[in-house]
Amino acid sequence: MSHTVRDKKMLLTRLKKIQGQSNALEKMLNSDHECAEVLQQLAAIRGAVNGMMMQVIEGHLTDHVVKEPEEAQREADLGVVLQVIKSYLK
Repeated sequence: MSHTVRDKKMLLTRLKKIQGQSNALEKMLNSDHECAEVLQQLAAIRGAVNGMMMQVIEGHLTDHVVKEPEEAQREADLGVVLQVIKSYLK
């Protein structure tokens, strides 16, 4: 079973919190909040997304790289994670 399936409830809970933060940002922008408050909300959203990404990467590494019995598959799964990290850091 994939870690995203196993952790589905926890991941969806995190996603709903991120959606709530995003909705709050939209309301802030529509009601003319100060830029410092908008920046704080953006930082909160970024932190939440980073935390969720770290959780999924950790699960992927644990389930597909560390526990994978076949070396070729481990290397392929590691390549997937490295590509995601590279694209995220651009």
